[in-house]
Amino acid sequence: MKTNAARILDSLGIAYELRTYEVDPDDLAAESVAAKIGLPPEQVFKTLVAKGDRQGICLAVIPGSMQLDLKALAQLSGDRKIETVPLKEVQPLTGYIRGGVTALGCKKDYPVYVDELIELFDVISISAGVRGTQILIAPADYLRAIRPKVGEISKEKD
Repeated sequence: MKTNAARILDSLGIAYELRTYEVDPDDLAAESVAAKIGLPPEQVFKTLVAKGDRQGICLAVIPGSMQLDLKALAQLSGDRKIETVPLKEVQPLTGYIRGGVTALGCKKDYPVYVDELIELFDVISISAGVRGTQILIAPADYLRAIRPKVGEISKEKD
């Protein structure tokens, strides 16, 4: 099944692989997805939706094994204060449900911030825009497709 995210990559001539997995609606954690698609959690990148006090809505793409560093994201985005949006706002803002959010083909063209750890890997996994399907892609190709700002925006989980 081709998703909007896959169609965008096709239109840009970017190579990728779709990998499907069984969805457990009670466990959408990146670590679980990683185990199901056979990659370590640090190579499965999750896309979080945040809202800053100055710049508004943005997307943060971080390794599944990490948590978002809100102070670092605020600094990179030019906000004084930033926080993740409540879950009920994710779909209206992005067009995607939790577990299926991707920076490719969002409802609006929000600024995207990607953690610099992405550059450590030959291949990463991102959501294809639906639960149950991941896109495996070279980080450089993903970065070319979404044109983000890259910086250190994740930290070890507490």
